[in-house]
This record gives sequence, structure tokens and C-alpha cells, in this order.
Amino acid sequence: MSLNLEEKKAVVAEVTAQVAVAQTVVVAEYRGIKVEDLTKLRAIARKEGVYLRVLKNTLVRRAIEGTPFAGLSDQMVGPLAYGMSTDPVAAAKVMHEFAKTNDKFVVKAGAMPNFIMSAKDVGNLASMPSRDELLSKLMGTMQAPITQFVRTLNEVPTKFVRGLAAVRDKQAA
Repeated sequence: MSLNLEEKKAVVAEVTAQVAVAQTVVVAEYRGIKVEDLTKLRAIARKEGVYLRVLKNTLVRRAIEGTPFAGLSDQMVGPLAYGMSTDPVAAAKVMHEFAKTNDKFVVKAGAMPNFIMSAKDVGNLASMPSRDELLSKLMGTMQAPITQFVRTLNEVPTKFVRGLAAVRDKQAA
């Protein structure tokens, strides 16, 4: 069923709003995939904070026109699912992992602001750690010297108490 003009304008406005805040847009062909599999993908995407929609290519072309993702319009051929996220890695990771388990779901291309990625580039991006993982590694690295310093300070009274215990045991014997 086709959309009327007002519905099309609403879809274009919604996609334009998503593209305005997106760091990554990933495009994948879903030809022949079952509805329940696509529903699982949508649930995973929602959980990871990825905006995932199956849209008409002409509407998405209008939405990305004049944005840093405009170069992606050359890749928009065939039935496509669009994944957009504010986390640079999330959309690529969700769609690439799903493509590994479903042969009919094929990642075609992706884009970051002013940079168009091939399917291989999207796979490379998906293998990178997410923002949260990188932040946790950074915090661990920053806390390591402080933790070691506290352990070192704690060793002084511990060694003193062990020494006293050794002297006590020696006198008792």
C-alpha cells in the first residue's frame, strides 16, 4: 500500500531528524528474509539504540539530501533496511552480526559523516569496540596507578603486623 503525500512528508521528516543526529548509517539488503528474523533484528537494534527501518529509497534520498551522508544515495538500489545510530559503531555492529547468521541479509554499504564505506569497511567498523567498552578500558587504565599506590601503602602496616606476629611467635616458643 502506497503512502499519501502527507505520510511521505512525515517519513522524510522523521528520517531527516534521525540523520541529523546520526554518526553512522548502514544500508543492508533484506531480500528473501523471513518476517520473524527481521523482527528479531528490530528488537536487537532497539536494545542497542539503533534506529532501524525499511524505507523507500526515494524517501531516504530526499532525507539525506544536503547532509554529510548524501554520498550514500548511489548505493540505494533494491529493497533496503537502514540502520542509523548516534554511536559510531552500534549500527554497523548490529547489522554486521545479524548478517553473519542470515545469508539473505547482506550489508551493502555504510556512511559516516563525509565518508562512504564499503561492506568490508562496515565489517571492520563492526569489529571495533563500542564507545562504552572504550570508556571502561580507559577508566581501568586510569585507576590502575591509584589502585597500585593504595596497595603499596597498605603493605607497610601489613608487613609491620606480620613482623610483630613473628616476634610474638618466636618469644612464645
